[in-house]
Amino acid sequence: MYLSFYGLEEYPFSLTPNTRFFLSYGHYQDALNTLLVALDGGEGFIKITGEVGTGKTLLCRRLLHALSDKFTTAYLPNPDIPPLALLHALSDELEIANHTSDDHYTLQRRLSRRLIELNSRKGGGEVVLCIDEAQAMPLETLEGLRLLTNLETESRKLLQVVLFGQPELNRQLEQEAIRQLKQRITFSYHLQPLAEEEIATYIEHRLHQAGGESPPRFSATALRRLYHGSHGYPRLINILAHKALLAGFGEGEKRISGRHVKMAIADTDAAFPLRFWQ
Repeated sequence: MYLSFYGLEEYPFSLTPNTRFFLSYGHYQDALNTLLVALDGGEGFIKITGEVGTGKTLLCRRLLHALSDKFTTAYLPNPDIPPLALLHALSDELEIANHTSDDHYTLQRRLSRRLIELNSRKGGGEVVLCIDEAQAMPLETLEGLRLLTNLETESRKLLQVVLFGQPELNRQLEQEAIRQLKQRITFSYHLQPLAEEEIATYIEHRLHQAGGESPPRFSATALRRLYHGSHGYPRLINILAHKALLAGFGEGEKRISGRHVKMAIADTDAAFPLRFWQ
């Protein structure tokens, strides 16, 4: 719609979690470093939490891309499933032939054999399971996951699990029924929204990754209003920045002003309203 007008090759503020747009900066890089160090040490369970729209899914995808060849990865985007379905899903990810009629015991044995087989390989062996939206996982499925990770060698776990979830995940882990799983979480990190001084870096990074010879510029007022309208949540920043670009395109303006962002905020129900001095 506005790509040729702004000289861009793709939309810079798409909500699709494209890992090329991952910002290797600040607490996002800290979170990725924490994950890589923990997984390299064979720590078992790791937890990443953050409010809606803080970029957990993008971080998860970036982690999957960053893991070296010595890891075999599995990804579960929708964990609101019973324990048996979890075993089927993990079996599919690890390329284990299974049938819908297989019972829990049969699947568990096949998974155990597959994990041992993968971990015995030189390179590409250690298995990491990344679970997105982990706050939606039922308690009995979380407990089944813990039991599955009991398989280990003398020095490390055969299956490591990274839980990505909203803060509700913390409350779920406080329940008595899964206290053993909470004790196994050795590393955790809470993603914070972007600070106001980080907005310019975020916007420039996304525009640069979208290509083009001379991408549009956001004025200082536009950046300030982007922060106040989004409170630093990347998803809201993307929505508002995209709408501001549309507003500028409609007026034939290649420089995005505070007025364009104000129009975007007024058009977005989830945005935080501006104060009169903003």
